[in-house]
Amino acid sequence: MADVEKPEMPECPRRGRPRMQRIINNASESRCYKPCCCPEKENEGISLKPDEIELIRLIDLEGLEQEEAAEKLGVSRKTAWRDLHEARRKIADALVNGKGIEMAGCTKAAEGRCPKCPR
Repeated sequence: MADVEKPEMPECPRRGRPRMQRIINNASESRCYKPCCCPEKENEGISLKPDEIELIRLIDLEGLEQEEAAEKLGVSRKTAWRDLHEARRKIADALVNGKGIEMAGCTKAAEGRCPKCPR
């Protein structure tokens, strides 16, 4: 029986509603965190988006309810819940599996001032 190649499917554009712009008040310099004891996993890591970092800050550090945090970000409660759980899943993956955590939009790395990031 001959192998039949499947024709390549063109990549579909993003479906659904466009992503809403988030209102992020705390635009601090973000940093990258990497475990020191796992040099074999040097290039492995996860990336957190600024809105995920802001949700972690509002809910876990400031103790706001999800509805209050969603209102501050300018999104629905369901969107805030989904983004919060995705951020927590990424952080758990990094901690359990010894991966680095990179903050997307890190101003130090973007300016070439981060001593750890070879950009």
